[in-house]
Amino acid sequence: MKLKLLNKALLLIISFAVISCKKDAIPFTTASVVHANTIFEKSFSNFPETFELGSKTSYTAGNITLTSGSWNLSDALIGNSTSDRKSGTKSVRIQNTGMVTMNFDVTSGVSTASFNYAKYGTDANSTFELWYSTNAGTTWSKSGSTITVSTTTLTKVSFSINSAAPTRLQIRKLSGGKLNIDDVDVQDLPSGPTRDDNMALGNPTNATANILTPNNYLMTKPQYAMSYNNSKGEANWVSWHLSTAWKGAAARCDCFAGDASLPSTFYKAPSTSYSLTGFDRGHLCPSEDRDSTTTDNAATFLMTNMIPQSPNLNRITWVALEDYCRTLMNTGNELYIISGGIGTGGSGSNGGTTNTIAGGSINVPASCWKVIVVLPTGSNDVSRVSTATRVIAVNMPNTQTVNSLPWGNYRVSVDALENILGYDFLNAVPTSIQTVIEANVDNGPTN
Repeated sequence: MKLKLLNKALLLIISFAVISCKKDAIPFTTASVVHANTIFEKSFSNFPETFELGSKTSYTAGNITLTSGSWNLSDALIGNSTSDRKSGTKSVRIQNTGMVTMNFDVTSGVSTASFNYAKYGTDANSTFELWYSTNAGTTWSKSGSTITVSTTTLTKVSFSINSAAPTRLQIRKLSGGKLNIDDVDVQDLPSGPTRDDNMALGNPTNATANILTPNNYLMTKPQYAMSYNNSKGEANWVSWHLSTAWKGAAARCDCFAGDASLPSTFYKAPSTSYSLTGFDRGHLCPSEDRDSTTTDNAATFLMTNMIPQSPNLNRITWVALEDYCRTLMNTGNELYIISGGIGTGGSGSNGGTTNTIAGGSINVPASCWKVIVVLPTGSNDVSRVSTATRVIAVNMPNTQTVNSLPWGNYRVSVDALENILGYDFLNAVPTSIQTVIEANVDNGPTN
């Protein structure tokens, strides 16, 4: 068995080397967002499929055995003419509404799938889609968007699938002239930590990207998601996923900036809006949770990710909990975290109670809250949340005396936060599980 696995690994390495040499100049496009954790992904056995070893000269539907396994080509053949766009000597050519279908599954699940496409010869533009099945072809689901083919240059497209079940693929041509497909590659699910959906466990206010709801406006960035409240000049909540896949060596940029992605009619806090107020620009999603790249880190310095925090909260008690979250991450866990503020009226370094800053445009919360769901590193995260899952919820006063107690003393139940805020946390988790984990007050370790 070990010898077989070694032979497969050597074949995969050789195949990768051959294909890499063939397609150095192929452009790249994405059909849907692909997680930036590809260093953990690997091609499934005997992929990429180059179609170099197969032979099918008729468009009549039929099965063909290729390096990766058995494929069905319907209204499609293996072409090798001078008009076929290919990275080697052969590629698939599809006409009319033909289909190319895997007759086998990627047994370990599929993270992403990619391949090259181009127009055949001088044919008209065409369109196609990628579909996938997790039940041996009984039913199919579409991945990403419909692709329009308008180039005679082989172009790489990548689709995010993220299926943990045995999965097979199907390329469906929809319209137009003949189409070439080449170098189909399939990455099975990563074995290590990944970058997952920042809002996988739910949208607690059912926020939408609708400017007609400016006080519950959904903004989704690669680094985090949020509900922005225009009347408060800050987020209702920011939600993010934390694993070691998000970590790196990028320096803290300290590049505070207004968020240009806000609608033009919304208030955009400038970087100087907290100056001389007695409050820090307190990160909701921390800078240190997003230091894989300079781009990731800079995103945490957008003013929409800030909330006015008393210096002793921001620099002592709040940061202690942030550090503890990364301790959990470094001991084999991934975390889903959501955070925001409650009420109005905090006390900063200038003393007294302050309700707003920036001429009344930004609300100063009376307290700051956080909900943290802790899971062992894995996949299918929502399905792994159980009544035994550790959930930490805190509500910390936004005052200069908050540091008189360690962060663990501010733990509350999720239910208590929901009662105050009117939110529905973890609403992607089954209700029967929510009922248990949201009623508990965490009493686990704090360092």
